Amino acid sequence: MVDMQSKGIACRIKKCAYELLSIGGDLMDDAYSWDLKGRDIRLKSMFLFCDLSQLISNVPKDQKKALTEVGNKLFSSIEELDHAVKIRSIPLTQDRYNEAGVILQELMVLMP
Repeated sequence: MVDMQSKGIACRIKKCAYELLSIGGDLMDDAYSWDLKGRDIRLKSMFLFCDLSQLISNVPKDQKKALTEVGNKLFSSIEELDHAVKIRSIPLTQDRYNEAGVILQELMVLMP
């Protein structure tokens, strides 16, 4: 049962990562789109955080450290992305989005 649960968690993480990666490039300069992007990023990162925490607690001990380190980098990066969206800076948002994308890809490589 635990293996099936871990597979479900991994599937949700991959789906959420894909959705976060697809948010990226189409920023418009109106208040509604900025607010919508910010809410979407915060919602997806919350689900990602919950699932990643559960996955880390279920993986073998030798995988925990690497996943935890990448997870910490990812959530730090997402916080910076959220801040960039809140201040509505297109260059900063693109930079932080690209950084988060690289870390999400690192996470996908480490996933069991």
